Amino acid sequence: MVKSETLAAAAASLLLMPAANAIYTKQSPVLQVDHRTYPDLIAKSNHTSIVEFYAPWCGHCQNLKPAYEKAAKSLTGLAKVAAIDCNEEDNKPFCGSMGVQGFPTLKIVRPGKKAGKPTVEDYQGARTAKGIVDAVLDKVPNHVKRLKDADYAAWVAEDGPKAILFTDKGTVSALLKAVAIDFLGVLNVGQIRNKETEAVEAFGVEEFPTLVLLPGGGKEPITYDGELKKDAIMKFLSQAASPNPDPAPKQKKEKTSKTDKTKASSASSKLAKSSASQASEQAETDPAGTKTDETIIDDPTYSPNPQIHAKKPAKVGEAGIESAKPIKSLLDGLSLQQKCLNTKAGTCILALLPEEDVPSAKTLQAIMTLSELHYKHETGGRNLFPFYQLPHSNSQAAALRTKLELSPSDVEVIAINGKRSWWRYFSSLEFTMKNVEDWVDAIRMGDSKKLDVPQGLIADAASLPQEPVELDEELPPPKASKAAETGPELERLKEQMKGTMPEGMDFEIEEIDDDEYERIMAQGKEEKPVDHDEL
Repeated sequence: MVKSETLAAAAASLLLMPAANAIYTKQSPVLQVDHRTYPDLIAKSNHTSIVEFYAPWCGHCQNLKPAYEKAAKSLTGLAKVAAIDCNEEDNKPFCGSMGVQGFPTLKIVRPGKKAGKPTVEDYQGARTAKGIVDAVLDKVPNHVKRLKDADYAAWVAEDGPKAILFTDKGTVSALLKAVAIDFLGVLNVGQIRNKETEAVEAFGVEEFPTLVLLPGGGKEPITYDGELKKDAIMKFLSQAASPNPDPAPKQKKEKTSKTDKTKASSASSKLAKSSASQASEQAETDPAGTKTDETIIDDPTYSPNPQIHAKKPAKVGEAGIESAKPIKSLLDGLSLQQKCLNTKAGTCILALLPEEDVPSAKTLQAIMTLSELHYKHETGGRNLFPFYQLPHSNSQAAALRTKLELSPSDVEVIAINGKRSWWRYFSSLEFTMKNVEDWVDAIRMGDSKKLDVPQGLIADAASLPQEPVELDEELPPPKASKAAETGPELERLKEQMKGTMPEGMDFEIEEIDDDEYERIMAQGKEEKPVDHDEL
């Protein structure tokens, strides 16, 4: 067992790795930024960017590198793909101010309405080049004016140089959007479809796509006859106007207030603690460094001061994670169907236990590891799949083993999704924390192989009875009786009454229940009141 002192030392050594171990080299297509260059290169840019916040020791950061670099090549000239090393001491305050608590964290930064105030939101898509490219292009601002026969003449008559793309497509391409961004404010860009016949004929366009430059100042339109590549198009349009410099020219720095410095220092401290916690977890469960967390922010926030919610690291002791309760047991077939094996059920992790008089070491290890992993994610505030143990006595256990061709006499761990009708098998021979966590991470990332669930295992959710309500919290303690609550007052009343009663007489006060009280009151209502005016 790795002791906590060893873990701390390992975490410290990981955090002190030199900058030479940065994931991306100078030759990489990924743009290298730091806390000094981020404002000019990213925040003040007219272009959309995606920024990876990483640490060199993060295994998933290393795994992401090929896809991220491929995305960077695909987005060249269209958007920026950048990365910042949050393990660098000088970058920690900035990474903290951006709400980074785990690695890798990917954030899409798109220009806001106010210059230098971009909108920042977490990327939540697939960790693939295509997924990243599609998400970034979807956030690229569109400054291209779509023109029709009814309005093109008025637009052309406006002052200033212009460019028009005549096309047979209804959508605006990412390339044209990028060109419009580069010339934003100095050269207007429009698009006209081929079915706008009046405009097409007015400019003598016969082929699509055709790019026409209107230099302005009474000069004749110029038709572009070169390759439809961004660099060539930029050069062609530059004869009428100069594109915006990116990054924009530097302006005088504003003085940093004491408050800002205090905030930055606090953010740096929180990031360092979070980073150390994650590095320590990796040292415990993954010497090669293949673990990660990813922070998810539902609503976009403005840079550079998003809210930071620091998570509490799980406590690690000699016997593993403290206070890890055993995962819930599904004792009967109905509960298994209600939780996991129905057409509306999401992903469940199931540990199928064998028939044993005394649980074997392997069975105990499987349950302990799954319990600790579930507890770890639960205390970290991360929503993970529910984990259950399935005893051999469960009426559905044998059928599940048979249908999925699992061993009838060994502990087996699977993931199953009733709604999507797939399952995944844990094939490792040992139920170590590293093996199980890597397997669960692969499921979360969509990297492991899916198998089809055989017919007959998944029940129709509509046919199942409603699940009983589970009470997770303890019932509140019973309230003290009214007699107990008002005891002192009754004693005072009793003493007062004694003073008005004949000598030698005493009385007792007896508490009655609600039923007796209602009976007495009902009798009182039924009796006819005495009228002393009657004879």
